[in-house]
Formats: sequence, structure tokens, C-alpha cells
Amino acid sequence: MTDTLAELLRTLDAEGYQFTCVTPRTHHRILRRRSGALAEDLRDVFGWNLPFARDLLPGPVLDLLREADALDTVEEGYKSRLRVAELDGRLFLHSAYPTDDEDSVFFGPDTYRFMRFLSCELAEHQPIGSLVDLGAGSGAGGITAAAMLEPSELVLLDINSRALDLAAANATAAGIEAELVNGTLDTLERPVDLIIANPPFIADPAGRTYRDGGADLGAGVSLDWARQGMAKLAEGGAMLLYTGSPIVAGEDRLLSALAEAADEVGCSLSYQELDPDIFGEELDGEPYAGAGVERIAAVGATLRRA
Repeated sequence: MTDTLAELLRTLDAEGYQFTCVTPRTHHRILRRRSGALAEDLRDVFGWNLPFARDLLPGPVLDLLREADALDTVEEGYKSRLRVAELDGRLFLHSAYPTDDEDSVFFGPDTYRFMRFLSCELAEHQPIGSLVDLGAGSGAGGITAAAMLEPSELVLLDINSRALDLAAANATAAGIEAELVNGTLDTLERPVDLIIANPPFIADPAGRTYRDGGADLGAGVSLDWARQGMAKLAEGGAMLLYTGSPIVAGEDRLLSALAEAADEVGCSLSYQELDPDIFGEELDGEPYAGAGVERIAAVGATLRRA
């Protein structure tokens, strides 16, 4: 399936396909505006995920979807089980809308913010041996970072086998060699030079793995991954963590917790607020409203072992 999906991406690229992925709320608004409409082009099929008539797609694209078992038959004709987004000139497969399934592979505005954070932090980074994308999802982070750094080893690490399937295809289409590992950092037995991560950080009542950040108003997974990452770093190694932090009464509690955790293991911490207010609609629900959360900030942390 990897080769088939990679060929699908190459074919779409040759067709000039481009699409910027939006938040689920924005996607819902666009679909509501176009209620009942059929797809008119490739962006409608693979971006907005609209149903399409049987004769819309070029033959090779339809054949590749069939071969990859990524095509649903619906009343109007067909619907793709996958979406495709463009980032820095590369195309990435991710899950169909809505991303409600437990094994959904998410791609959206956080992915673009994550990439900007990585690009800034890695602009003057020295060559490295090993690079691990923790919770890789679509693999966008690891693939983009590997293209910049050309590490001797790239590991795309996730507990979601569906994500690893899509990440493998995305890496192949991008011409990036990667080792796909189903597991956590504990699965790796060797120290790592660079770890990048974009963990889930929303307090999600539905408990979806790709979205639910766990305890501490959704910051629990981020803190756990940071601790695990620092323990796995080689001497002089670094971890680049992009996540969201709930701000309560003006206090960034994740910053305080990360600083304490870094100090305990002798790592340095550099921390920046990248976007002061994201996913504001979440503040209407629990546990944010009850805890008095004022905003959710997108933040970037660089943890470095001496």
C-alpha cells in the first residue's frame, strides 16, 4: 500500500494539487455553506473531502484510490477515505473528515505552526546522527526536519498503526528514508540526538488519542513526553516540543512544570509563546470553563542536555 499511496501523491503533485488544511470548525462551516454540493475539482475531493461523480477524477487517480482501498461508494458516486494537504512544497496524506475515529491521523493549523517552529529552531542546527519524530502522525514533522538536516537516521514513532501507514507513504513520496516504529520512546534502546514532538494538548471529553492531552487541563501528555524525551537524549542532544498550554489567571503552568522537570535532570530550557490564543471555542466547555482558563497558547520549548 505504501507504494500505491506514494504514487497517488506524486500524481496529485504532477496535477498541480495544493490545499491548506484548516481547523475542523472551519471545515464544518465550509461544508455547511456548500451543503449538498458535489466536488468540482481535486481540491474538493482531497481537501474539502466532498463526494464526487464517477467521471470527475483522472483515471490514474481513481485507480490508485481503488488499489489503496481508500474509496467509499456513496449515493452521489464516490468519496475519498483520505485527504491531502500541502506544506512547504510537499503533499501529505491524512484522515478523511471528520476525524472522529480513534485512529484518525490529524493535519491542520497546528501542523503548520509546528513546522514554522522547527524551521526557526533548526535553521542553524549542526548535522546530527539520529532524529526521532515522537507521535509522528502523518510524519510531516520528521520528513520536513530530515529534509533540512539530512540525519543519518530518521525514526517516525507512533502507537497508531494507521498513522504509520500514511507516514510511510508520505516519506516515500518525499524521497526521505525513514524507519517506522510502532511504540513509544521506551521502544528505542539507544540515545537520540534530536527528538521533535507535537503531542495532543486538548482536554478532550471524547478521549481521542490524537487529540486528548490528558491531565492538567490537557498539558499532561506534553509534560510526560518532555520527561521521557530528556531521559532519552544523548549528550548535547535536544528535544523540540510544540504544544498548547492552558493559561489560568495569567499563569502558564506548563512553563513552570517544564522548568522544574528540566532542572531535575540537568537540561536547559528555552521557551516561547508562538500564538497567544488558539482553539478558543474549547473554553466554553469543561474542564476549561470550570478551571477559569483564559486562553490556550501555542508554545514551543527547546530542551537541551549539556
